[in-house]
Amino acid sequence: MSRIAQRFADLADRGRKGLIPYITAGDPTPDLTVPLMRALADAGADVIELGVPFSDPMADGPVIQRATERAIRNGVGLKQTLALVAQFRQVDAVTPVVLMGYANPIERMGRAGFAQAARAAGVDGVLVVDYPPEECEEFAAAMRASGIDPIFLLAPTSTDERIERVARAASGYIYYVSLKGITGAGNLDVASVAARIPALRSKIRVPIGVGFGIRDAQSAQAIARVADAVVIGSRIIQELESVPRERAVDAVRELVAGMRRAIDDVSPRQEAA
Repeated sequence: MSRIAQRFADLADRGRKGLIPYITAGDPTPDLTVPLMRALADAGADVIELGVPFSDPMADGPVIQRATERAIRNGVGLKQTLALVAQFRQVDAVTPVVLMGYANPIERMGRAGFAQAARAAGVDGVLVVDYPPEECEEFAAAMRASGIDPIFLLAPTSTDERIERVARAASGYIYYVSLKGITGAGNLDVASVAARIPALRSKIRVPIGVGFGIRDAQSAQAIARVADAVVIGSRIIQELESVPRERAVDAVRELVAGMRRAIDDVSPRQEAA
């Protein structure tokens, strides 16, 4: 059983929902990435999504684009991101880490080389935004053979055919995008998410995490009532942008801990109400 599957199994046994925060590797500085990852784990993160800087982050909104630009200026790419994961593994051997990024850096490294390097670094899952499930069954199989969960996005516009393909290829969890558009855009419509989840569950056996538009403890709690996990990214990046660097780690820990408390207030009885 992978670290991700084990974490979700533990959550299910305890009747808890998952919290999956996102940061960009190398932002605001490379030397803060591992301390930020440790702070996320300390604050109650169940899985950490670590963004791999790429020059054309087409699915990301302006907030994460700015983080990516800062990281690239700091000299961080895929190889440096893997090195940061390896550093994190020296102090945390249990918190699952998922790399989130784009196909180009992986293709440049080579899929086989990437799988080997990611496994050696301690990566648990990979979400490649522009690898559609229709075109990457071999990649997904190679990841699973290396002990890495291939994770896919689904959206309100996903067809039944796309959902079925993702159900066959994915492991770990599914990232359901609550909004149409780019990260950090629009207003969260919890009712629409709640209406969509049952149809996804009828086809998908792995847990479903929901992200995009979750900006505070209240919205995190609302999503926790209908999903298996809450994914939050842009709001954390905004927090990093708003505080001095010497406050960055503490500020992120406090923000995520508040969301953890809100999510933990969701009990099975509340979900059934």
